[in-house]
Amino acid sequence: MANQTKENIEKKRKILTKRRRIKFFRLVFMIILLGLIASAVLFIGFGAYNVGSHFVSEFQMMYQGYNDRKSARQGNPNPRFDGYTNILILGIDEGAADGENIDPSADTILVLSFSNETGRSRLISIPRDTWVTRAGAGAGRLGNMYQMGGANLMVRQVSQLLGISIHQYVVIDTKTFADLINVLGGLDIYVEEDMNYDDPESGLSIHLEQGYQHLDGDEAQKYLRFKGEKLGDVGRVQRQQKFIKALYEKVLQLETIPKLPAIAEIFQHRMETSAELFDSAHLANVLRHMSSEPPTTTMLPGTEDNDGIWEPNYAAIDAKINELFPNMETINSDDSEME
Repeated sequence: MANQTKENIEKKRKILTKRRRIKFFRLVFMIILLGLIASAVLFIGFGAYNVGSHFVSEFQMMYQGYNDRKSARQGNPNPRFDGYTNILILGIDEGAADGENIDPSADTILVLSFSNETGRSRLISIPRDTWVTRAGAGAGRLGNMYQMGGANLMVRQVSQLLGISIHQYVVIDTKTFADLINVLGGLDIYVEEDMNYDDPESGLSIHLEQGYQHLDGDEAQKYLRFKGEKLGDVGRVQRQQKFIKALYEKVLQLETIPKLPAIAEIFQHRMETSAELFDSAHLANVLRHMSSEPPTTTMLPGTEDNDGIWEPNYAAIDAKINELFPNMETINSDDSEME
């Protein structure tokens, strides 16, 4: 009996000893496992920090570059125009060939402005032969300034001429414009007079008959470029305004929806624009609120001299700008007083 009791005690001791070893090894295993997990977390965290820091640094550099380009283009924007999105549209001709060099000029100069709140638009047409002064470079025709400094210089010149902020620009050449009109299926418009003009040097040949016409892309760009002897730049600007209104209405039609991918492809790959990733949300919101009413159109006030130069009337320009862009602070102040 005593021997049996002794055996039972030894057996229990062995079992307890075994359990202690198992607990010990479990503890060691848990310590090792927790150490490995902690190391992995620290490694991943450090890696994520490095990646995150690199991403933040890259993003900050991108945004700084964007702001630098925006500042170089716009200068110091006037806060009076914060409620609008003003877009300079430049139609570029092929230019005159000089050996292998081609110097295009701005044949069409338009400012399309949207009210951010209402979506209503206004269109200001500027004759390409408008006489402007460039700081440190004398004076000249506005359309030719494109050859000297591209779209950025045109933004600064137009902003100075009108006294408004230009927020974005779009540059489109005649071939791309023609393809865009073809994607839309052409445009129905009334041709005011027989248009006949040939310029062998530039390869431009315009022959359109008076009357209602369905213009394809090539005919449309010729219709816009024609400068008749009767009204000169005035007539061309009037045609541009009429054409833009018709185009605006065409774009808003339901039949345009299936063509949007092709239109987007042209805008993305074949047009030059200042709009960048950081502008996308704002521009999407502007387009979402775009009014179905055609834009209010106006021509830059001035007179044409005997040399075909358009002399701006700056007093009339100021009055027209005040009419098109009422001072919102003054309006809000008046509304508060009425309340």
